Amino acid sequence: MSQPAFSHTDEAGKVSMVDVSAKPPQVRTARASGHISLQPATLSLLRDNGLKKGDVLASARIAGIMAAKRTAELIPLCHPLLIDRVHVIAEADDTGVAVSAEVRCTGRTGVEIEALTAVSVALLTVYDMCKAADKLMVISDIKLLEKTKEPISGS
Repeated sequence: MSQPAFSHTDEAGKVSMVDVSAKPPQVRTARASGHISLQPATLSLLRDNGLKKGDVLASARIAGIMAAKRTAELIPLCHPLLIDRVHVIAEADDTGVAVSAEVRCTGRTGVEIEALTAVSVALLTVYDMCKAADKLMVISDIKLLEKTKEPISGS
């Protein structure tokens, strides 16, 4: 029988978690990014820490880290992973906030969904914290920048 076109379906076309048990553990890294546009007045409030909910950028970073660690609880077919590192950057730019995330683990499957989840939740956190001041925010350009895998050192 031919292999299914999608990795998360079985030969009968039913949703199925991918069996990664035969794959060797490797060091896996993924980087993702995204952006939220803000009105100039909102951006000014953010930079001056003048929003009522507090430090938006610090909150976004923490939310992104927490989200990466809980991805398997949010995305039904993701494997729960022992994540070695999550690094989230949230920075104001000329038009809003840019977020990037890097996630690393030693395992049998990649961490690209964890990196994308970190970025998405960090951006949603910015949205939540700024929504009282800005009704025109747009989250955009969420994308995977890179994913790598390499043998475990000494293997």
